[in-house]
This record gives sequence, C-alpha cells and structure tokens, in this order.
Amino acid sequence: MKAFRLDELEAERAANDGAYLQFLRERNMSVGLYALNAGEQDPQQPHRQDEVYFVVSGRAAITVGTETTQVARGSVVYVPAGVPHKFHHISEDLRVLVVFSPPES
Repeated sequence: MKAFRLDELEAERAANDGAYLQFLRERNMSVGLYALNAGEQDPQQPHRQDEVYFVVSGRAAITVGTETTQVARGSVVYVPAGVPHKFHHISEDLRVLVVFSPPES
C-alpha cells in the first residue's frame, strides 16, 4: 500500500519551490499536488494525457476549452487530453490533486 498525507505533500512541494509535486507514478496513471496562490497566473499548457482535478482547498475559475466554471473545495473537473485549460481569477490559495492517465511524461 502507498498512503499519503496532504500536509506532508504540501510541505515537500513547498520545500522544492515548485507549483507541482508528482508523488505517485504507476503504469496507468500518475498523481500530483498542484498549487497556485491567490492572484497568481496558471502557466500550464495542454497535456497529452487525460486529467482529473480534485480541488482540496481554495477558490478559482477554470476554463476548459470554451467552458468556464467556478471551483472550490470538493470540486472535480475532467480535462480531456489536448484541450487548452487554465485556472484563473484565483481568489483563495488553490491546492489541487491532479490525476493523469496515462502517467504524465
């Protein structure tokens, strides 16, 4: 079994000075913690993998393709491979679990 604690993952991500920490990689998927602070810009580009975002904390809007929705703690968003997407109007520090399938390369 592999088990993780969000507070420990957040500390590791912060210690590495990065917005993203991949903490699990398996044959068919990978999982990471993504962090954007209030007012920050989301620099990501479309990925070659399908993604699922689970918002752990914070508030923002996300645009996927041409659709926009508000997200907050508990929100789940699916992003198909290759589709442009960005978090924006981040009003509270955002912490998001990201699942890639297949694993992010």
